[in-house]
Amino acid sequence: MDNLFNSPVLQKLNAFGQKLGANPFLSSLQGAMMSCMSVIMCGAVFQIITAVMGICGVETTDTLYVIFYEPYNFTMGLISLWIVALLTYNYARAKKMKSPVMSVIEALAMFVMVACFDPAQGYSPTTLSITYLGSQGMFVGFVVAWLTVTIDNYCEKNNIKIKMPDVCPPSLVNGMSAIIPSAVNALIWLAVCYAVYAATGGTYSVCSGFMAILSSPLEVLLSVPGMFVLNLFATIMWCFGIHGTMLLIAVLMAPMIQYGAANAAAYLEGGEAALVFYPTALFSGLAICGGTGNTLPLCIFGYNSKSEQIKAVARIGLVPGWFGINEPVTFGMPIMYNPILCIPYILNVQLVTLCFLIGYKTGFLMPGHIMIMSLMPMGFANFLSTFRWQNAIWDYLMLIPAGIVWYPFFKVYEKQLIAKEAAEREAQAVAA
Repeated sequence: MDNLFNSPVLQKLNAFGQKLGANPFLSSLQGAMMSCMSVIMCGAVFQIITAVMGICGVETTDTLYVIFYEPYNFTMGLISLWIVALLTYNYARAKKMKSPVMSVIEALAMFVMVACFDPAQGYSPTTLSITYLGSQGMFVGFVVAWLTVTIDNYCEKNNIKIKMPDVCPPSLVNGMSAIIPSAVNALIWLAVCYAVYAATGGTYSVCSGFMAILSSPLEVLLSVPGMFVLNLFATIMWCFGIHGTMLLIAVLMAPMIQYGAANAAAYLEGGEAALVFYPTALFSGLAICGGTGNTLPLCIFGYNSKSEQIKAVARIGLVPGWFGINEPVTFGMPIMYNPILCIPYILNVQLVTLCFLIGYKTGFLMPGHIMIMSLMPMGFANFLSTFRWQNAIWDYLMLIPAGIVWYPFFKVYEKQLIAKEAAEREAQAVAA
């Protein structure tokens, strides 16, 4: 393992990761993601509760289910909003700005305007769409936060502000100082929003247009090789903070439902022998054990880690990971913008997807003929879609290839964090 850690490739990778960590914006982004753990875990807990309710026969339209799902809607369902706030605050502090909180308010206002922009509907509590306040709008949120702080910082450094007498309260001074950069930001984003809206004839907003640009080439990739490309694309997008899984679902949902219905009809006519393997079944290789990137092995390895950060995140993420919820791990380790963990995050999905292809081609796995669309623990959905034990245990078998890819990179990252944590403890002891 030491030889692996000291190899030229991983040394360069480590150096690259340190450079990324030293970047004020990226370090602020990682800090924002880690700070969102309370919101993420709250959403995960209620998502698990509703998943159990679904297993017990409670319909998603039942009042009790709707009530218990609300905390998820206002935590993970608005995750971009919370990350924009924390990212802006961290980045403004990194830029040593006098009033980071004013930048936060400004960035939130700009992001809500961009994410919810729809002149056709106008602003109304009953028509305002919050779709892109969730994970789908996250990347646009990053841009909004960066531009907000950049403009605020420029105005502050160049003393571009409405000046107030020194006797005025600091809160009033900060509020008046933020008027000019706020107006500049609003005009820029308003121009961008209307430009996109006008250029597309009202079809797209900034967020929906960005998602459309990313997803439009994906529609032609529904073959076996294409599914490998799609799963690769999804994991790479996630590494840069874009919800790659959501992009694929937007493209694959319709054909998956179509193929599921076709297999249901085929099963009624000719039983298991009539079932057809459709390449979209390989989509499962993206998130079969622990959510996107198959991160459950990372939780298992880290459960008793000597790194306090890894151990804490792994223990928090283990049960949600069993349900396919891995936001605690994705944001907590973190995986995004972390090259040491991004590599196995990408590679293991390709290996697991290959295993899926072999499983279907050899007949060990049977194509599903019952549509299961709800969140369930590992093995449950695959069993209920086929009622075959082979499909049920497959999720757990995939821990092996995923774990083989994850382990060496996990050890490298663990060693790095152990050294970092030891240095921090030593510095604290000296300071005390």
